[in-house]
Amino acid sequence: MNIFIPLKNKKTIFKSKEILDHRFIPETLPHRDEKLKSIAKYWVEALSKITPQDITIYGKTGTGKTAVTLFAKQQLEEVAKENDLNIRIEYIRCTDFNTEYQILARLCQQLGKPVPYRGWTKAEVVNTFRNLFNSNMLGEDLILIVILDEIDVILKNDGDSILYTLTRTDNVSITSISNYVDFKRFIKPKVKSSLRDREIVFPPYNAQQLIDILEERSRLAFNEGAIGPGVISLCSALAAKEEGDARYALDLLKTSGEIADENESDIILESYVNEAKDRIEHNKIIDIIMTLPLQQQKVLEAITILTQKNEEITSGLLYEVYQKLAKNDKVSYRRLFDFINELEMLGLISANTISRGRGKGRTNIITLQCDTELIEQALMV
Repeated sequence: MNIFIPLKNKKTIFKSKEILDHRFIPETLPHRDEKLKSIAKYWVEALSKITPQDITIYGKTGTGKTAVTLFAKQQLEEVAKENDLNIRIEYIRCTDFNTEYQILARLCQQLGKPVPYRGWTKAEVVNTFRNLFNSNMLGEDLILIVILDEIDVILKNDGDSILYTLTRTDNVSITSISNYVDFKRFIKPKVKSSLRDREIVFPPYNAQQLIDILEERSRLAFNEGAIGPGVISLCSALAAKEEGDARYALDLLKTSGEIADENESDIILESYVNEAKDRIEHNKIIDIIMTLPLQQQKVLEAITILTQKNEEITSGLLYEVYQKLAKNDKVSYRRLFDFINELEMLGLISANTISRGRGKGRTNIITLQCDTELIEQALMV
């Protein structure tokens, strides 16, 4: 028998697992009506053949930024189609397309003009993109709204040239989405002045709001009676502690359901939620470590070695061990402090300055914040 047949036919408490995916756009978005109206207030200009104001949307991970923006996209596209208006809204995730060339090539392709992802000069791609607005194929009345999700990625990777090009192309409006309020520090003044954006801030969800979201999704995602007492409240409380992250709440509920299936249970129990939390955190740490630059991995490896030896980890001792691991590819002692700060921001370590007493100065003490076996596992992948 084909190995997939029994797996496909295995009993499950899920009606539709995709409902719990953070990329799924539901028919309603609890507690985000005002934010939806804020976006619509600017985009509505397109229905009058006026290029909308640029928008910048801020908010921590899991606050509904992308979901609300894509919901607004669907709504505007429906009205534009009904009124035979030449409005295009293109969504670009900057983690997938992280240079100006790649984004412009993607936009050209989405608008019907095949452009290769490499091989042309930057000027050729820019001119091809701009010519689309004058071509018979798209019409001179085209209005294009470009959604740049996680815009901070391209600004760090490639600078602000994509914003320079888009703000200087007629009939183009930019909607930027970022987790970081300070991402504009990567934008030069002359580009910032052309952006002329309006800002919309998405606050974190509170525990009760997360309960409302999970209850609505769970009705669509699970068989009737599959949610045990206290499960949704626990998922919501744990996610509220993670700065109101709805993605985390959905992931907790979905993983809890998968654990219930593994245990051949018809009901999700609170114990499954706690197990799901451990699994998610385990996988999250591994993903973070695996995507660290090589030199930061070496620093983390050095911290792990010293932790296993029960050493008090000072920055000086850390640099000694790090140099042995990095050999001829080491960074400076000063650069090491940047890595320590970055690893601390990721929650992998903590660094505290302590006083050694009069005349002995102050010392940085570094402490690992996750299991050494987990780090070794991630570094070996």
